[in-house]
Amino acid sequence: MDYKITGYEPAQLFHFFEEISAIPRGSGNEKGISDFLVAFAKERGLDVYQDEVYNVIIRKPASAGAENAPTVMLQGHIDMVCDKLGSVEHDFTTDGIDLVVKDGVLTANGTTLGADNGIAAALMLTVLNDDSIAHPALECVFTTDEETGLVGAETLDKSQISARTMINLDSEEEGVATVSCAGGVVVTYTCPIVREHKTGSTLTLEISGLLGGHSGADIHLERGNGNLIMARIIDRLMVAGEPAIVSFNGGTKDNAINRECKAELVYTDHAAAEAAAQIAKGIIADVTAELEVFDPGFTCTVEIADDAEVEAMDQKSALAL
Repeated sequence: MDYKITGYEPAQLFHFFEEISAIPRGSGNEKGISDFLVAFAKERGLDVYQDEVYNVIIRKPASAGAENAPTVMLQGHIDMVCDKLGSVEHDFTTDGIDLVVKDGVLTANGTTLGADNGIAAALMLTVLNDDSIAHPALECVFTTDEETGLVGAETLDKSQISARTMINLDSEEEGVATVSCAGGVVVTYTCPIVREHKTGSTLTLEISGLLGGHSGADIHLERGNGNLIMARIIDRLMVAGEPAIVSFNGGTKDNAINRECKAELVYTDHAAAEAAAQIAKGIIADVTAELEVFDPGFTCTVEIADDAEVEAMDQKSALAL
């Protein structure tokens, strides 16, 4: 493999992370990475277990001198959140992550990096591969579908695990132990929409440049959310002039802070659309100032197109959203 991450230590860790990153592994699409782990274990003569949902356990005997130490379980998940910028062409079901190394920082080209929790898998593979590391007997547990609700961990046959000491590698800060979490709730809201044929001038708003991040780990960092900002703008426009909403689209994952949003509204004529554009630009200026420190890349374009014919929501539908 032609590695991009070179000159950094420990080299094995980064190489394994690259190999993992080359395998598509969104939640529910973990067979490829699971089979990779099984092959890795078999190539090294290590005991390996794989279940029907593609959880994997790889066991390694204790190193010399540590035979009497209690067995330790290392654990991390092998799925990742698959999110990308709207301008990026990337199919998470077939494409690996396009890694970018710049100025000593590792990122991905317009997509999520997958370090949550690919770094855990890479760490475990490093320990399993390196016989120079002193360790007790190890049970390395790679679970699936963590991002959609800890499905793999819940399904795993716990009788396969003998260790009574566990180091969970899906954490945020070195030296900090997480003893609980707030959990999450998924809500599906369905609302009937009535559309009407409208002619006039459209106002298109498009938000981009936000940092985004994990909806749990980064939620306290005061970053902007594209959907919330757009809703703020449109709410003000609805009060000012009652436009008809044509579309509102933003976000792809419920566990990622939304970085982009695009909405289209229609007004009776250019003058009404221009007046709304000026109101929108005022709110955009306010948001830009608010995010100056924590999310300085925020931008929102405003465009007007005349002589439009669209199918827009009626006022009752729009107000119900």
